Amino acid sequence: MSIGRFFAGVAALVRCRSDGKYLLLQRSAEKDVGGGAWECVTGRVDQGEGFADAARREIREELGVEAQIDFVVGTMHLYRGERKPENEMVGVEFRCSVADSAGIRTSAEHCAQRWATAQQADELLPADHWLRKLIQRAEDIRTLSPPELLQCYLDSGFEL
Repeated sequence: MSIGRFFAGVAALVRCRSDGKYLLLQRSAEKDVGGGAWECVTGRVDQGEGFADAARREIREELGVEAQIDFVVGTMHLYRGERKPENEMVGVEFRCSVADSAGIRTSAEHCAQRWATAQQADELLPADHWLRKLIQRAEDIRTLSPPELLQCYLDSGFEL
């Protein structure tokens, strides 16, 4: 297989620290791909930008707030639309948090928002939905990781 080119992206799963709920966003029908689907904050990494900086920027653009990046949940490989090389994307999925839900405003990229516990998201989303899996893994990492490790991520960040 030849070496190709692809886009880099981020997914930022936002959790409210005051009540433990996750922010679910419904993608606007006007978007080029995935109109009406539930997602978290997502976007492309700009030239010269790292993954963590891209996640922070996308949160500011899509929600109008600053958020804390808590930990890496996983990586992703997908096609935005048709399975063609020009639609290929790889990226990093972060669990982020805000102190409370006040001040969150959605951009034109989304037509609805909903705060949900992990259990509520599990009931709302289909079993094979990527966002459901992302929330489940974020909950596993949050509950199984030693507090010292999670604090290390907060103190030192992710870019080396």
